[in-house]
Amino acid sequence: MSAVPDSRKDNPAKVSVASMIGTAVESYDFFIYGTASAAYFGNVFFHSGNDLIGVLASFATLAVGFFFRPLGGYLAGHYGDRLGRKKVLLWSLTVMGIGTVLIGLLPTYGQVGALAPILLILLRILQGIGFGAEWGGAVLMAVEHSPERKRGFYGAVPQIGIPAGLLLANGAFLLSEALFDGDWAWRMPFLFSIVMIAAGMFIRMRISESPEFTEMKERKEIRKAPALDVIRRDWRVIVRIMALRLAETGGYYVTTSFLLSYVVLASLTDKESVLIGTMVGSALGLGSHLLFGALSDRIGRKPVFLIGSLFTIAFGIPMFLMVNTGALIMVIVAVTLGLLFSHDPIFAVESSWFSEQFPRDVRSSGISLGYNGASMVAGLLPFLATALYGWIGWTGPALLFVLLGVVSTVAAAFTRETAPVRTGATTVEDADRPAAAVS
Repeated sequence: MSAVPDSRKDNPAKVSVASMIGTAVESYDFFIYGTASAAYFGNVFFHSGNDLIGVLASFATLAVGFFFRPLGGYLAGHYGDRLGRKKVLLWSLTVMGIGTVLIGLLPTYGQVGALAPILLILLRILQGIGFGAEWGGAVLMAVEHSPERKRGFYGAVPQIGIPAGLLLANGAFLLSEALFDGDWAWRMPFLFSIVMIAAGMFIRMRISESPEFTEMKERKEIRKAPALDVIRRDWRVIVRIMALRLAETGGYYVTTSFLLSYVVLASLTDKESVLIGTMVGSALGLGSHLLFGALSDRIGRKPVFLIGSLFTIAFGIPMFLMVNTGALIMVIVAVTLGLLFSHDPIFAVESSWFSEQFPRDVRSSGISLGYNGASMVAGLLPFLATALYGWIGWTGPALLFVLLGVVSTVAAAFTRETAPVRTGATTVEDADRPAAAVS
């Protein structure tokens, strides 16, 4: 990242918090679908007398959104590198909001038959495109406004939006189930999204464009086809980022969405125990992401990342053994530990570490494609975990969780360290010089 005079920057804390709030809104929209898929949609939108088949069908529609996230990432990356990070953040929030509110208005299978799941899938595609466009712009706004030796910390602030969004999503369902009956219990969290979208748009419109992009534009460094350029020249880095994300994003959906349905399918306990554990883990994540991000500025991105990926390998079997007790406290502790030490250390450093792998003229494209490419795999994991459980029992999804940690740990071994404290860089230009694989 090239140095930019401080006078041209917004306050990094202001930008990071604004990015975080917008990300929390989009995450809320995306995660309420995961919760609804596990708890409601199997019966509401799919005509099946078998609970397992209904959950599988519901998780299949969940995966559809993940498949279209790379398209959103491609579009956001391309236009983020050509038109600016801020513009992309505004349209991604709009697209996501429209898809989410309309899901809350959908007719059920009992009302319109097969048309109901078709409409659900179409709106899930819209959600996937919107969410795929979100992350890259949000983290770049934070990272590119921040001092070079605090990129880990400020880059971790938007990441808080993910646990905050999950906390809001699960809280919305718990509250809605307490206040409403029937279909309104799942509809209200979707309809409430319109209020959050409006708030997110207002906040994002009040921050300035990334100083990195502004300087790039003034120096006429804008590429005509940045996304195609980075795919052609840096595809290995993109693939490596996809592998790095698997322990975090895949493990996340096994820990939350799959366990939500697993405890019911296995007759262990009710789904509220997993929701409570998810909320506890998410609440702790509001602080842990900042701690892990700051730690990466002191000891490096890779060591912090490995805390999470190695924990994922070690915790897969114990997590399921704890959940299998069916005891409320054990389920809560298992889910909380899975989020706090498998997900949070990895996710906290992704924004800074991934951004530092690319030069600024293709940075939005590179990180968006790598980040969302992993979603194609992650979106299938609740479905795959459910199928494995139906085939060989709980050891199937437990070993799947372990495998995700192995893949990401191997990928980390082949990914270069970029934190100035570990590379010896004294300026942002020095930190970026080894990354100039795209000319």
